[in-house]
Amino acid sequence: MSAIPLPAEFTLQRKHAYDKSAPVRWIWSHATRYRWIIVMIFVGALGNAALAAVVPKLTGDAFNAMLFPKPDTSVLLPLALTIGISQIIRGVLQLGRNFGAELMAQKMERDIRDELYLSLLGKSMTFHNLQPVGDTMARATNDVREINFMFSPGMNLVVGSFLFIVMPFLFAPQYHISLILTPALFTIAYFIALRAYLKNLSPITDEVRGTFGEMNTHLSEALDGVEIMKGAAQEVAEVERFVTNARRVRNAFVRQGDIEARFLPTLLLGLAYALGLVHALILFRAGTISVGAVVAYFGLLRMLEFPTFTSSFAYTQISLGVSGARRILELINRETNLDQNAAGCDKPMRGEIEFRDVCFEYSPLPSSPSPAGRGAGGEGASVRAGEGEKILENITFKVKQGQTVAIVGQTGAGKTSLVKLINRTYDAPCGEVLVDGVNVRDWNLASLRSQISMIEQDVFLFSRSLADNVAFGKPGATRDEIEYAAKSAQAEDFIQTFDKDYNTIIGERGVTLSGGQRQRIALARAFLTDPHILILDDSTSAIDSATEDKIQRAIANAAKGRTTIIITHRLSQIRWADLIIVLRKGRIAAMGSHEELMKASEAYSRIFRE
Repeated sequence: MSAIPLPAEFTLQRKHAYDKSAPVRWIWSHATRYRWIIVMIFVGALGNAALAAVVPKLTGDAFNAMLFPKPDTSVLLPLALTIGISQIIRGVLQLGRNFGAELMAQKMERDIRDELYLSLLGKSMTFHNLQPVGDTMARATNDVREINFMFSPGMNLVVGSFLFIVMPFLFAPQYHISLILTPALFTIAYFIALRAYLKNLSPITDEVRGTFGEMNTHLSEALDGVEIMKGAAQEVAEVERFVTNARRVRNAFVRQGDIEARFLPTLLLGLAYALGLVHALILFRAGTISVGAVVAYFGLLRMLEFPTFTSSFAYTQISLGVSGARRILELINRETNLDQNAAGCDKPMRGEIEFRDVCFEYSPLPSSPSPAGRGAGGEGASVRAGEGEKILENITFKVKQGQTVAIVGQTGAGKTSLVKLINRTYDAPCGEVLVDGVNVRDWNLASLRSQISMIEQDVFLFSRSLADNVAFGKPGATRDEIEYAAKSAQAEDFIQTFDKDYNTIIGERGVTLSGGQRQRIALARAFLTDPHILILDDSTSAIDSATEDKIQRAIANAAKGRTTIIITHRLSQIRWADLIIVLRKGRIAAMGSHEELMKASEAYSRIFRE
């Protein structure tokens, strides 16, 4: 099964390719990996249905033995034993069917979670800035789970019920060929009604999954921003918003239940009983069939109960699974603006950086599911800025190997946007960004980013040990290397105040640490990876004055032998930069040393006056 090639920021190795052209084809391409399980399910379902049909047939034979021409009780014990043995075998086959279906469902859930996770890791930051986290989590958990339920019990019951419909066609002609009339009329009417049912149900199940995703998005945002919400005393307003979203989910489920309640095959089953029994009795009165045949035929008609009473639930589960698959596939197929360029430049960096007439704007994805996207982080990184507004224009400068560059400017000048073009967090739509004379687009993306370390103002730490957080960029780092990096970042003093020092588990996003402590851990992480280009995006803003001198010396030491770019408003850090670039409204207003700019640049001197 061939996969549709899509651009990806990182194409992670996959063992299998899937057909991503449509939800049903995508699910089927996953399922066909396990053909032996499909065979197990089908064989189990076929044996279960066939042996279920044996019971009414043998019951009819027992009636005939007791009535014509005189009761013959000698056949009852063999018939009873045959029924008993057949039902034991049927139970084993049914167990195999159910086990196969559950095994398939669990394997499908695992494979789809893996595929979705790999896909999400391969998406660019443009995608992640626009895609709400709560909705992504809803798709990665509940929608994937719906595909599990689609197979077990969904497809399991559908396959079993379909074979139960087939059995009257196979066994009824043994008594009289015309007895297939009622099953035939029922089957035709059943599938017509089922088609209409699924047509009405499909948009409702889409709505159920969609409203659930919206509710999850709001919940995720409310929990992420709980401190702001409490600080503004907006608990009541947030509860009202959540109740509104929950009500929409409830209403969607009610509409689903209304359609299920009007499932027509239940009525068709009653009509089939009546028509089939009348037909059999007419044949009996005509002497065409025996009493046992009437009993057996009615038992065969009762097999239609299984598809009738399970189909509403089973097909609802299938519809929910297809809706979930559609939402998952929409994420997987969402195009990203960056590519890995696996065949690109892969060599050690010197650290030269050059911008040639670069411009940039944040362009939202055309298939963005919701306007409630997350910000990209950093100034000027709002998704709303992509609606035609230029963030950077005509940016041209050159940084030599080993130089320290300070980028200054007022909030919103585009400083963060500029440095994120160097490691291709974003791509510039015009102009060129070069590292060592090679366009960043021509670098192997993994090689480019592994040699550039960026520390942002909003430091993200994982809910792991301090040692694991320091070693995140270098998982195989030794304890000595981790401790040396922490000492270099002036982090060891506060780490040793914890009972478990480097083994201390910090809270999610590092909430148990102060802002300055988080930033020193991030600095230690950067020191450990020993990058060729170090970017500090206002990364010392939360450090107190007593620690500033120590951090300043640590940064100065780290800057030796590597190109360093600092975004800061601290004069103490700006002064010793080899080159200072002043940004104003997305353009370079001035460049030079501190002394030169204080004399010649009104825009530069205004920053310190304000």
